[in-house]
Amino acid sequence: MAVFLIVTGAVGLYAAFNLVLDEFAKFENPTKALSCDVSPFVNCSQVMTSWQGSLFGFPNPLLGVMGFVAPIAVGVVLLAGMRNGNRWFWILFNAGVFLAWVFVTWLFTQTVWVIGYLCPWCMLVWSVTIPMFWIFTTWNAAQGRFGAGVQRVGRTLLPYSWAFVLANYAVIVVCILIVFPRVLTTLPI
Repeated sequence: MAVFLIVTGAVGLYAAFNLVLDEFAKFENPTKALSCDVSPFVNCSQVMTSWQGSLFGFPNPLLGVMGFVAPIAVGVVLLAGMRNGNRWFWILFNAGVFLAWVFVTWLFTQTVWVIGYLCPWCMLVWSVTIPMFWIFTTWNAAQGRFGAGVQRVGRTLLPYSWAFVLANYAVIVVCILIVFPRVLTTLPI
């Protein structure tokens, strides 16, 4: 779990940091096309300049830059040997990961169904937050942090936690293909 949290946290931090750099570029020159503005449906600028791109009054990527430090830190603590710790710590961290998953799920629905553009850096954030939530939550349940009854369920589901991740990814892919049917015809073969 330690390496998993460090890797997903680092990839998420990398994506969020690049989004912040793109925000700076957009502030410097609002008409400039960003490196991630690559097609009629993949366009970071359109996503960033929408109201959804600054939900709390500041650019959303700042949440990622702050938030992805937590799984990296927890992963390092696990590598250092902490296995148990206080139950509240694990539940609180899981709540944070859950809120991140809820937020990226909402952002996904907004970018696909409302804004009508995709952002590659945002999709990278989705792609690491989704497994972080499903796999860590199942692992946390298997550790008994939500009680004995949930622990049994967690231990049963832990070897299959990847299935939740794949199902979540499948929903995203299907939604993208429904909204952007031209995606298949524009892919280089």
